[in-house]
Amino acid sequence: MAAIIKKDSLDFLTDLSKNNNREWFNTCKDRYLAARDNIIDFADALLVEMNTHDRIETPSGKKSVFRIYRDVRFAKDKTPYNNHWSGVFKRATKKLRGGYYFRIESGNSGLVGGFWGPDTDDMKRIRQDIDANPDTWRELLGNKTLVETFGTLYGEQLGSAPRGYAKDHPAIDLLRYKQFMLRHLFTDEEVLSPDFVYKVNDVFKKMRPFLDFMSEVLTTDANGMDLVG
Repeated sequence: MAAIIKKDSLDFLTDLSKNNNREWFNTCKDRYLAARDNIIDFADALLVEMNTHDRIETPSGKKSVFRIYRDVRFAKDKTPYNNHWSGVFKRATKKLRGGYYFRIESGNSGLVGGFWGPDTDDMKRIRQDIDANPDTWRELLGNKTLVETFGTLYGEQLGSAPRGYAKDHPAIDLLRYKQFMLRHLFTDEEVLSPDFVYKVNDVFKKMRPFLDFMSEVLTTDANGMDLVG
């Protein structure tokens, strides 16, 4: 049987959001540990499913799950704990770029996949490809399954045209993106359903055309020559 996210794993977060302090957390340490183990079990089961259709570098569900403890050293918000469970799976090899992120929180659960923070070279290469092949990008992002599952491209955008590109460029809507991601949200009912791990895997699987396209862009030059060994 697939790992099922338990209701108390969500309820613990709801209670934590109302009592985000060390005293309350320490009195509920057993609830936290049980919920964390439940999320790790879910992530382990998800990793097994994902490795049937992609190559994942992350070695285990436990390694994918982020700590609940916040780093507040340079933050204005000094609350010590995150109010959500989350984790990330990285694709394996230099040829397969991008990653998969999941977030579990009552009323705010979802998946994100793609490219959170392209470095300068990656951003340059992406924009070169958008400039040269806007119709290919629009065809990819207009795919029926992609639109039905994720809607539009998700991520931060520049307020104006990036340097070197005209404000009236025909693909300026795409060139302004700083992040290139797809997002899908889930209800609490879906999160707690027995088949949730399969639903998550199916959504991640539907990201593959986008991730594979971006991988091709980022591992070849403008002439289609291989950039990685």
